[in-house]
Amino acid sequence: MTMTLSFRPSKDTPKSRRTRERILDSAMRLFAEIGYHSATNGAIADAAELTRGAMLYHFPSREDLVEAAVTHIQAARLKMLDAAAKEPPPGADATTHAIEAYWRMLSETPFVAFAELQGVARTDAMVRQRIAEAEDAFDRAQFGAGFLALATAGSGGRFQASRDLARFLLEGLSRATLAYDSESRSTNLLSVVERAVRMLNRKEVVHDLWQD
Repeated sequence: MTMTLSFRPSKDTPKSRRTRERILDSAMRLFAEIGYHSATNGAIADAAELTRGAMLYHFPSREDLVEAAVTHIQAARLKMLDAAAKEPPPGADATTHAIEAYWRMLSETPFVAFAELQGVARTDAMVRQRIAEAEDAFDRAQFGAGFLALATAGSGGRFQASRDLARFLLEGLSRATLAYDSESRSTNLLSVVERAVRMLNRKEVVHDLWQD
């Protein structure tokens, strides 16, 4: 009996790694632009200019794709976080720099894509399971990288609250839909966040959240 051996190219070649990167970049972009459910595996294959067969070769299931996409998106977020953690520009205030830098990051594709996955995770157990570790790692990285630590003055519950206040209020504001005067309202809220952080850190003399 003659046996015919089928040959499947390795997924760990430079060409294969570039293809996977293209797929994951497309997945991240589509999650951010059109949402998780609209960004089907077929739509992602089209965006990456690949056949459905090529897509299936690299990611046989939705679960495989989501797991790899979470890792890819997480790496992109951490890279941006590391860049922002560098010293503020000369003459810049550390607190202002940290808050403004994080606010800008929240509108970038990796952060929008991850926020989309967090929303889906509320009702999708598979997505919830795959982002849980990334959420935990990012939570720790924000302080470990020294980024939001720029806005604070030490450790302990008070300063952790300061970092959490800044982070979660900014994240919530970035996802909010302000129906009117969105620019001026956002500017006012960012100012209040910064003043609250300074009050918690006892930085300078700040006694009121609202500056007349």
